[in-house]
Amino acid sequence: MKPPAASFDWNQARAFLAAAEEGSLSAAARKLGQTQPTLGRQVSGLEEALGVTLFERAGRSLQLTQAGRELLPHLRSMEESAGHVAMVAAGQAQGLQGRVVISASDMMAARTLPPIIARLARTAPELEIELISSNSLSDLTRREADIALRHVRPTEPELVARLVAEQAAKFYAATAYLERAGRPENVAALGRHDWVGHASAETMLEYLAGKSIEVPRERVRVVADNGLAYWELVRQGMGIGIMAREEVQLGEGIEPVLPDYTFMTIPVWLVAHSELHSSRRIRVVWDYLAEALSKRAAKP
Repeated sequence: MKPPAASFDWNQARAFLAAAEEGSLSAAARKLGQTQPTLGRQVSGLEEALGVTLFERAGRSLQLTQAGRELLPHLRSMEESAGHVAMVAAGQAQGLQGRVVISASDMMAARTLPPIIARLARTAPELEIELISSNSLSDLTRREADIALRHVRPTEPELVARLVAEQAAKFYAATAYLERAGRPENVAALGRHDWVGHASAETMLEYLAGKSIEVPRERVRVVADNGLAYWELVRQGMGIGIMAREEVQLGEGIEPVLPDYTFMTIPVWLVAHSELHSSRRIRVVWDYLAEALSKRAAKP
């Protein structure tokens, strides 16, 4: 290994960390928004700068060498320190001009947030808003987003959170499907209908069984892990689906099933890092989202 004073590009270290966490160059490149050849060159550059081999290539997957395993926690610590410095600096910024990154689930990003962000953009034209659509939790400590909308309360002590809404999740189906299969008159009749599975048929059936709704496995014929694709399958008449009432738009050929029945309540948490929460532009976006989402949830 070269002497400790050997220098390397921090981008190379980020490439190494992403590759170590994702297990392949292609997945790491997608995570960092780079091309695979570029990320591969950065990892090779770090290996050359340090004079060690960090990965063993096994087909398309990567296995950390002993040197890579020893280096990993040190670079993670550097990444955390660098991120903390950046967040402290961002938190001290008192101007409105600049970018704010918001992450949310695909359904919230596509249906709930666009009109709210459009109004915000007209109110504060100095802001640049980036909206990330993802059903996985953004790592706010690594600056993957400045503000996140989540359905679970964060447990990390460095994050601040505010409950801004509690969405009623109900059953919906295409009118065409219900005219063909009949409208269930009670919860017991739901087991005689087709369903669209979300993410995993088994998980959804488990949730339903927890509310004493028994649906045979063969009644779940299609499954989607993307909210928009899931909703489109429901709209195409593939069966009954579960959706937050606030995300259902009129004129889609969809109607509620057992309209007076609420299957579950989904919390909506607004989350940010405590350091960033003191930044004026992030605070402005935070307050605007909190007010808009709270008012939206309060509508009948």
